[in-house]
Amino acid sequence: MLQLRGNTSMEREVADRNNREGMMGWLNPRRYGWERVSYWLQRLTGVGLLAYFIAHIYETSQIAGGPALWEAFLELTQTTLGHIILIVVIGMCVFHSANGIRLIFAHGGKGLGKPGRPDYPYDAVSLNYRQKSGIWIALILALVAMLYGASVLFGGE
Repeated sequence: MLQLRGNTSMEREVADRNNREGMMGWLNPRRYGWERVSYWLQRLTGVGLLAYFIAHIYETSQIAGGPALWEAFLELTQTTLGHIILIVVIGMCVFHSANGIRLIFAHGGKGLGKPGRPDYPYDAVSLNYRQKSGIWIALILALVAMLYGASVLFGGE
């Protein structure tokens, strides 16, 4: 173990143990800026949409088992849980798309502010109101789409 000047190995071990936050530290959105939360949500929705895509392929492949198996499997999607999953998928799809469009513009240099000196606490100077509003627009569009999906799916019951 590396010995630091003025610290004993025991003090260093205690400090290392206290600095470990684990998954809860990683999942804490208050320690990140808007850009990091947007990045995290982009990755999360991408994985969620991939899982839905695989499940959807499995679902539609049930038609090869005949009409009875197809109808039985479709009944699973017509439950309250099935509707909630579809509403979440709608929100993930809309957020992922809208945030992806924002990222395309950002990578092209559109809507970015002037870069600044990276001083602690490393607040991104280039993340100006245009980029923040793009994140908010993506979140609001996803919420509106989810509310519309909920009204369609649960409105007829």
